Amino acid sequence: MLNIEDSVLVIIDIQDRLVLASKYGTEVAENMTKMAKAANILSIPTVITEQYPKGLGNTVPMLKVAISPDSFVTEKSAFSAMLEPEFAQKIQDLKAQGKKQIIIGGIETHICVLQTATDLMKEGFEVYVVKDTCASRHKDEYKAGLELLKQYGAKITCVEIALFELLKTSKHPNFKEVQALIK
Repeated sequence: MLNIEDSVLVIIDIQDRLVLASKYGTEVAENMTKMAKAANILSIPTVITEQYPKGLGNTVPMLKVAISPDSFVTEKSAFSAMLEPEFAQKIQDLKAQGKKQIIIGGIETHICVLQTATDLMKEGFEVYVVKDTCASRHKDEYKAGLELLKQYGAKITCVEIALFELLKTSKHPNFKEVQALIK
């Protein structure tokens, strides 16, 4: 089960052109924006990647506005963000601080999310893939990516499940603030 003190939010490539290329891209960006806002409220560190922003654009504006100013944003060219030294170092720094759970989503599910999540599991992290914050250009690839992630040991969840697992109780001091994100 997710715990605030153990968690890191990893946002993979929710960028202008990738969002437009997916039938569900805008919905995914909106859902990840909810996760990013909740991460801010709950003081969960956030790490964001951008795959070749020169060609694919930057993180979409609604998400960029939602992320904490102290979030770590890095450019990448590798499909697995763990192959990028800056990303890998940030993840290792967070692991050294006691973080052991990764909440992850992004575009494309079957490529960058899959490869990054798999490498994070190899590093010993418990990985939670938030399926309604993920997309691929084609539904079959999205489904195949989620199925492989599940086979490899990732936990498949969704925004509301993740948020309420983090909160644990309606008596949490940030309950109303987080709940308002999904109403």
